Amino acid sequence: MSFFEKIKQRFKQDEKTEQVQETYKEGMKKTRGAFSGRINDLIARYRKVDEDFFEELEEVLISADVGVTTVMDLVDELKLEVKRRNIKDSEEVKEVISEKLVEIYYGDDSGEVEKLNIQENAMTVILVVGVNGVGKTTSIGKLAHRFKQEGKKVMLAAGDTFRAGAIEQLEEWGKRADVEVIKQSAGSDPAAVIYDGIRAAKSREADVLLCDTAGRLQNKVNLMKELEKIKRVIEREVPGAPHEVLLVLDATTGQNALNQAKTFSQATDVSGIVLTKLDGTAKGGIVLAIRKDLDIPVKFVGLGEKMEDLQEFDASLFVYGLFADMLEEEA
Repeated sequence: MSFFEKIKQRFKQDEKTEQVQETYKEGMKKTRGAFSGRINDLIARYRKVDEDFFEELEEVLISADVGVTTVMDLVDELKLEVKRRNIKDSEEVKEVISEKLVEIYYGDDSGEVEKLNIQENAMTVILVVGVNGVGKTTSIGKLAHRFKQEGKKVMLAAGDTFRAGAIEQLEEWGKRADVEVIKQSAGSDPAAVIYDGIRAAKSREADVLLCDTAGRLQNKVNLMKELEKIKRVIEREVPGAPHEVLLVLDATTGQNALNQAKTFSQATDVSGIVLTKLDGTAKGGIVLAIRKDLDIPVKFVGLGEKMEDLQEFDASLFVYGLFADMLEEEA
């Protein structure tokens, strides 16, 4: 069964899967418009798969922010596969590209790499980091809503005490998601707020505690020291925690997001990425660049404004989002 047939089969299973598929399809409209449009154009111009075809394909992938290293690896693998299958017609390459994109994303890992490390019968502490303006607080609110919908008792700790309005913004999301927010006054010690949050979450027997953090201090060194201090407090109060350190990145900033990821992963062990505003960019290939260059899985993607538009990342669905128009042409 081909990659596209497997995807079609999967979406016939239940209504929820179909809704997720539709969210990916809608949310990736901009990226797909740029990506599949150029792939189709390339295939139309090259009936034969030759060196010129692969050179232009490299350009298409790099322009989608897939990342130079990833593109080189991908094209090398494509060449081998095309030779192995004895593919002559460029139309058949679409299938191979889609398969290889998924393979490159997962590498030696299984599809479970995107799953959150949720503790059974114990409290899960999730530390959320990222610079200001990437949608960090919004992502925390949407995650809180998601956990609440799953029947979990959720609490938030307002550890971003430096940015004006950050505490109020988190409180507003707390109201929307109907979860309690532990806070102190603006300018308080963030580690003290997180400490209070952990104590309150323990006493109220919460299932999940989501901890917000500052996105900027006077300089990078101060910010990273602050994060290290918060992490020490969490480790002391809940052995084995934080169970996840989620770094929020803005997909529209492209390669700049990669640089942020490198900086944060030096200060704290980032276990996963929340990639926001994927619906707002034509360069969704950044998902693959992050995974390949940093070896950090993307765990959630923002595909729209609604609460439900923060979706668990799935590489097969992501590739479907890139090729949905082509899929429908074949249907």
